[in-house]
Amino acid sequence: MAPHADRATDEVLRRVRGEFLEMPGLRLTEQQAQRLWGLDAASCSALLDALVAAQFLFRTRDGAFMRVEPGATLKLNTRTRAAVA
Repeated sequence: MAPHADRATDEVLRRVRGEFLEMPGLRLTEQQAQRLWGLDAASCSALLDALVAAQFLFRTRDGAFMRVEPGATLKLNTRTRAAVA
C-alpha cells in the first residue's frame, strides 16, 4: 500500500474511533457508517472488521456496531438446561 493510502487509512481510523469515543452509545449499521464517513462498502467493512478484531467495537445481534465499554461485563444466560426444557 502506498504511504499516502496508509496515512488516509490511519486518519479515517482515528476519526471513526473518535466518533465512538465522543458519543457513548453510538450505534451504527454498516450502511449508516458508510454514509457518515463517506466510505465505499469494501473499505467500510474492512474498517469495522478491524475495529471488531481489535475489540474496540462489537456487532449487535441485529448487525449494528457499538463500542465495547471498558469494564462492561457480558450478561450470560444462566438458565439451566432443565429450566429451558
